[in-house]
Amino acid sequence: MLDGGRDDALLRFSLGSAFLSQQRANDALVHLQAAVAHDPGYSAAWKLLGKAQSAAGNCDAAGNAYRAGIAAAEKKGDQQAMKEMQVFLRRLEKNLEK
Repeated sequence: MLDGGRDDALLRFSLGSAFLSQQRANDALVHLQAAVAHDPGYSAAWKLLGKAQSAAGNCDAAGNAYRAGIAAAEKKGDQQAMKEMQVFLRRLEKNLEK
C-alpha cells in the first residue's frame, strides 16, 4: 500500500502493529513514529509506540511516547487509553528505579 502511494496514520499504525506482533520492534518503530507524525492525537499509536520503544530497549523514548500518548488521550477524552498508558509508564519508571 505504501508503494501504491497511500500513506496515513492508520496504515502506519497497522504496519507497526504487525511488526511488533512479530517481535520486530525496530521495524515497528519506523511505522509507529510515522503514524503519530501523521496524527499526533492518535493515542493508540502512541501507546503502541511506547511498547515498541520499550521492546527495543529505549526506555527514555518509551516514557516520552507514553507521556505524549497520555496527553493525546486526555485531550480526546479517551479514558481507557490514558489509564493503560499511565500504568505502562508507572511500570517503566519502577523498572528504571531498580
